[in-house]
Amino acid sequence: MSEENGTIVINEFIFVGLTDDPKLRTILFVLFLAVYITTLVGNLGIIALVRASPRLHTPMYFFLGGLSFLDVVCSSAVTPKTMVSLLENNKSISLIGCAIQIYFFTGLGSAECFLLAAMAYDRYVAICKPLLYPILMSVRLCILLVGGSYVLGLLHSLVHTIFAFRLSFSGSNRLNNFFCDFPALFSISSSDTYTNELLIFYVAGLVEIITILTVLISYSYIFAAIVRIRSAAGRLKAFSTCTSHLTTVTIFHGAILILHFRPKSSNGSSVQDVGDKILSVFYTIVTPLLNALIYSLRNKEVKDALGVLQRKMYNKMMRQW
Repeated sequence: MSEENGTIVINEFIFVGLTDDPKLRTILFVLFLAVYITTLVGNLGIIALVRASPRLHTPMYFFLGGLSFLDVVCSSAVTPKTMVSLLENNKSISLIGCAIQIYFFTGLGSAECFLLAAMAYDRYVAICKPLLYPILMSVRLCILLVGGSYVLGLLHSLVHTIFAFRLSFSGSNRLNNFFCDFPALFSISSSDTYTNELLIFYVAGLVEIITILTVLISYSYIFAAIVRIRSAAGRLKAFSTCTSHLTTVTIFHGAILILHFRPKSSNGSSVQDVGDKILSVFYTIVTPLLNALIYSLRNKEVKDALGVLQRKMYNKMMRQW
């Protein structure tokens, strides 16, 4: 903190964190480290596999590579700083550092909303208009959809970040969380945050409504098309191409809706605070790992491509020997 004209001005924030118990902090550090490494290996592995395997050079896996990239960056925006805070007694972050963290995490999270909606549209075209699929899902359109998702997400975050850091912070600098997020900032601001809260509720709510509706409408057409398939094997094959995406959408949007759009506790009890932090851990640290696991364990084409790549590498090593 610094003092200007008799007013205390905050230039850094202190995270309350997850716990003050040294043993529990050590356990959480090891757990988060394992999750973070697995997240990086899983998602970067998917990106490398999509690039290396010709059978995965399709729009569906182009989008999957974009999703994996988002998960890597989103996780990296929060998890390393959280692990450092678990080891150090000084759990601080500068005002600029907080703004950067909240901007990229919120922006790339918003981009994931748009990208998951684009992936639902891709599944709709693949199942409902298979003959037109190569034409409708051109390389140009795929690049525009992925790039547009990134741009829209970052612009959405920029609006909220600018309005949030125009607020005054001249009282407590303790953020009741383990990373920078808007509710924690609003709770310690000395300014009126009503406009900020309305902006988040309506603009972020609009993003949620548009992207979820896109998914729901796409899958209503998909399910109608699957029902019309006569053979059970054909229906199972068509539906199997959607299960990984549906699972990812359910987990991702479910976490957002529960964390940000559910009714808050009227008494602000500590139980509510603990519940919020557990949900935040799931959303910020665990979800990026789940996306990689879902697409690697439940997707037959990814597993087949990985098997082919492993055999090629094994044969190459044997020839060298």
